[in-house]
Amino acid sequence: MSLLLLCLKIFFVRIIDVSLGTFRTIITVKGKSLYASIIGFLEVFVWFIIVREALNTDIESIWIATSYSLGFATGTYIGSILSNKFIEGNLSIQIITSKYNLVNIIRKHGYGVSVIKVNGKDEKEKYMLFIEIKNKSLNHLRNIVISHDKDSFLIVTETKLVQNGFIK
Repeated sequence: MSLLLLCLKIFFVRIIDVSLGTFRTIITVKGKSLYASIIGFLEVFVWFIIVREALNTDIESIWIATSYSLGFATGTYIGSILSNKFIEGNLSIQIITSKYNLVNIIRKHGYGVSVIKVNGKDEKEKYMLFIEIKNKSLNHLRNIVISHDKDSFLIVTETKLVQNGFIK
């Protein structure tokens, strides 16, 4: 097998195995152990095949290691993009703002908002907004907030469990 074909094969197969690994890691964190185990089997199977081929060739070239490394980096990137597209999750959003009208604007866009009054560092009255959303809604909500209060303080955390309430 020529060096070019070997390098291309290593590169693309590494993309597959590392994408699977990234996806597996994220669904493990989400608590989907059975799916993670199945994906883990496929990941290691593909990894073993390509590592064996990369190490058992008579061709000695830095391009083999480079292809292997580039496949890993590309697979990590692609795996995270795929995970964001296909894995649903919930996010807890906290927003600190001095503009109470932001509450009504966010609600008009269909989000549930809980509000408490808080004091900022300058002792001025502010409002803390609590919003629970699907992760796919983050950019939409963030754009709403920024367009109406660019100085608001925004905190986003992943949510492990949601019981009751309203989520968009």
